[in-house]
Amino acid sequence: MVSKGSASGVKADTKRALRIGVIGAGIMGSNHARVLAGMPDTTLVGIVDPLPEHRARATELAGCRAFASLDELIAEGIDAVTIAAPTHLHHEIALKCIAHNIHVLVEKPIASSVEEGQEIVAAAERAGVTLMVGHVERFNPAVAAVKQAISGEDILSIAITRVGPFPPRMSNVGVVIDLAVHDIDLIRWFTESDIVEVQPQLSSAVAEREDIALLQFRTASGVLAHINTNWLTPFKARNVTVATRGKYVMGDLLTRQVTECFGFKPDGSYSMRHLPVGHDEPLRAELIAFLKAVRSESAPAVTGAEGVASLEIAIRCLETPAKPAVAAARKGPRRVVG
Repeated sequence: MVSKGSASGVKADTKRALRIGVIGAGIMGSNHARVLAGMPDTTLVGIVDPLPEHRARATELAGCRAFASLDELIAEGIDAVTIAAPTHLHHEIALKCIAHNIHVLVEKPIASSVEEGQEIVAAAERAGVTLMVGHVERFNPAVAAVKQAISGEDILSIAITRVGPFPPRMSNVGVVIDLAVHDIDLIRWFTESDIVEVQPQLSSAVAEREDIALLQFRTASGVLAHINTNWLTPFKARNVTVATRGKYVMGDLLTRQVTECFGFKPDGSYSMRHLPVGHDEPLRAELIAFLKAVRSESAPAVTGAEGVASLEIAIRCLETPAKPAVAAARKGPRRVVG
C-alpha cells in the first residue's frame, strides 16, 4: 500500500501501521477511539477534544493520548483521522486535515450545508486523499442482509421507521438531520437511484426543532419510499420493509432479524423464511472499510458525493413547504407516536 496522506506529505511505508487520530471525544468519538485502539496494523495516535472531561473519558476508554487541539494531533504525524465533532465544525476541521494530506472519515451529516459539503469533496479530490462519510447504518448486518435480499429485484416501495425518546445531547438539529438522514441514505443505496420528489410533514410537538417527521419520496427509478421518525416514542424502534414484485422483506435493525416473504400464490398464500444475518459491530465494519480504502487507494464505501446527496435531500425536507400540522402549535402533554 502507498498512502498519499501522511501529515508530512511523504508517502507512507507500505509495511508500517497506519497512524490515525480521532477528532471529537463525545460518545461517538470515544467509540471510534475504542474500536481503533484494537485494530491490527493501526496505531491510534490520540483523540482531540477541547473539554478536559471528554479527554479524560476517552483516554480511560481507549487507553490513548488526548490533545486539546487539532494542531497538537497533526504535529504527532498522522495518516488519517475520523471526525466525530459537532456538525457545524466538520467543514473547518475536514479542510484543515485535507490541507495536510490526511485521509478523512467524517461522521454524518458531512457538513451543515450542501455548499460546505461540496467544498470538502472538492478539496479531497484536489489533494488526492480518501474521503468517506460515516453513514454507519449501511454496515448494520441486518441492513446488509436486506440489501442482499433485494439485489436484482424490481423494488416497488420502501418504508422505514426510526423512532425513540428525545436525546438530551441534541441541541442544534431536529430529527431530520439527526435520524432521517440515515434512512435517506439507505433509500438511495437500496434503490441505487436518486430521490427526485420530496413530500415532508414536520411537527415540533415538544422540542424547539422538528421532533416528528413523516417523509415521502419518489426515486428516479419510480420507487415510493416513506420514513417515519420522531423523538416522542419512549423506546427505540428501527424497522425497514421493502416490497418488490417477487418478495417482501422485513428487517429489524435492533434485533437484527430479517424475514423474507416470497412465492405468492393467487389464493393469498406465500412462503416465509428468516435470512442469515452477521454479527459484526457496525462501527468496526465501517472503520475497517475506511482503512481498507486508504490502504488500497480505492473508492470508499460511502463517498463524499453520496454524503452530500443525502444531506441535500434532508435539507429539502426542511425547506419544502408543507401544510401546517395542527399539532405543531400545540405544546400539550407528551404523547407517544409509534
